[in-house]
Amino acid sequence: VFAWAVAAGVLSLRTRDGSLPLLVAMTALAGGAALALTDQAATDDASGDGRALAMAAIGGVLFHLVVALPDGRIVRYRWATVTAGYAVAAVTGAALVRRAPEFDRAALAVGSLALGAVAIPLVTWRCRRASFIERARMQWAGWAALVTVTVTVVAVALSQLTGWPQHVAVVATVASVTAPLALVLSGIDSTLPVVGRVLVHTIIAAGMVVLATSAYVLIVVGLGGSPSPEQRATLGLALAAAAVIAVFSLPARRRLESFANQRVYGERESPDAALQTFASRMSRAVPMDELLLQLVETLRKTMGLRCSEIWTGSDGVFDLAVSVPDRMATRIILGADEQSVAARTPVSGNSWLAVWVPTLIDDRADAFVRVAAIVHLGELLGFIVAERGADGADFDDEQDRVLTDIARQLGLALHNVRLDAALQASLDELQVRNAELVASRARIVAAADESRRRIERNLHDGAQQYMVAMAVKLGLTRQLLDADPGKVDGLLEELRADVQSTLGELRELAHGIYPPLLRSRGLPEALSAAANRAVLETTVRAADLPRLDADVEAAVYFCCLEAIQNAGKHAGEGASVRVVVEHRDAELSFEVADDGAGFDPAVAAEGHGFVNMADRLGAIGGTLTVNASPGAGTSVAGRVPATPA
Repeated sequence: VFAWAVAAGVLSLRTRDGSLPLLVAMTALAGGAALALTDQAATDDASGDGRALAMAAIGGVLFHLVVALPDGRIVRYRWATVTAGYAVAAVTGAALVRRAPEFDRAALAVGSLALGAVAIPLVTWRCRRASFIERARMQWAGWAALVTVTVTVVAVALSQLTGWPQHVAVVATVASVTAPLALVLSGIDSTLPVVGRVLVHTIIAAGMVVLATSAYVLIVVGLGGSPSPEQRATLGLALAAAAVIAVFSLPARRRLESFANQRVYGERESPDAALQTFASRMSRAVPMDELLLQLVETLRKTMGLRCSEIWTGSDGVFDLAVSVPDRMATRIILGADEQSVAARTPVSGNSWLAVWVPTLIDDRADAFVRVAAIVHLGELLGFIVAERGADGADFDDEQDRVLTDIARQLGLALHNVRLDAALQASLDELQVRNAELVASRARIVAAADESRRRIERNLHDGAQQYMVAMAVKLGLTRQLLDADPGKVDGLLEELRADVQSTLGELRELAHGIYPPLLRSRGLPEALSAAANRAVLETTVRAADLPRLDADVEAAVYFCCLEAIQNAGKHAGEGASVRVVVEHRDAELSFEVADDGAGFDPAVAAEGHGFVNMADRLGAIGGTLTVNASPGAGTSVAGRVPATPA
């Protein structure tokens, strides 16, 4: 009762929600009432009835507590179950009162079994659907229940065989102190990660104790009959010794196994140790380099090797990844036939190596060598090399099996590492492409803004100035009609010239925005018109081109136009430009080459509009290539996927 009361106080201080502390306090209160009325129950009927009701109330509250694990709260649809539990407790209490003043153990047992039969499935269902933290807290409660049940079972067996303890209920009550202790531990976050290991060890120990006790009872009672009073003391000591042996059998077995390995293998461990430790290390996040080093060290120690190595690679090329002791080694290069044979040979010796992989045995003529092929899904990924001196024994079948099993696991590990590396490379490439895409979008926006500013500037400096001049001349013409009509003809001729100039400016501006010829006649006509307007002598070869998607034609046209304009600015006087456009195999290619001054791409690759060209082509899945050198001219080439429209 004191333990439950203390647990209620601790939980009330550590938890904000008062549901769980309230249930624990109710358990302590009911237990205290039952304990207080125990002495008067034998002589006072009212006290006996009160004690019976208190014992029944303990069952109802405990049922409520178990169903409400781990936090004491009950969801709406569970209240009916809790109410039914209290009803069963009330019926049990009524049965106990009716049989007063003697305490009816049968009624209490039936009520407890009924509540337990309902509570256990509910707790199991809740535990399976709980989160990690909730499950860990419920496992503490399970640990307490396991300890209590185990101690009670052993106490009953001892009482039946030896007559001790005389009061099994007292022992069970003392064992139940683990329940409030478990509830307090479940509220401490630092204990949650270790509850799994505690529960596992408790299950093992409890199972061994119950198994030993059950076997002892069956053998003694079943074969020898009920022990006499003189035999009970000796039998109790023997049963206690059996329980102690059961608890300490597993630790003792590990110690004895280690002792036996040291005596049989010397300082080495058993051959299976390498396989067991490698499997456990693979389950942890150990870097592959460290894992391989640990593996060769373990192999050398457990098998008594002079040298242990691991070679890794692919496509017939293998390098020494790790070796103990360290040694210099050349690369192994295998042909397709050697790879195929090695992949089908799990483990091999000196004679096989001399034929198929002589590099591994060139400097090991005086040694016993075993090589296990590291294979995954038929692909040869490397070798495990085990070398033992000539003064040692040859490898046996058990060691060959261990090497084969390790090679199989290592093949899976290396395959996973390659997948991880490929995934990381893909992620890195995606990050680079994403950065390029963001930068390309920014450049496209900037280029569009610059294009609009250029159009505004051209309109202001060109067509607008001509129109202002025409407006002034029209005003003069109106004045001359009255003052000097003879001069009107000259002004009208100037106005006609200004109109022609304005049309030319607007036509040039329209060609810069989107040439009408490109829309109506296609690339050959549009590029020829652009060549006629070019500063340098420009020839175009673009015959027999089909009409393509408008986006493709526009991208190639403006890239060629940009390259022609760049040549006019930077190739120098006397240079010539050649434009070649071809369509083959669903791909449109172009090249704009000049024989001018050229430039150093390492210095000026970011200029000359090359970035804008690359962005324009990249937007439709194309690529751009620039070849140039000082004094040897410049070539701008591109390729774009294109099918006839």
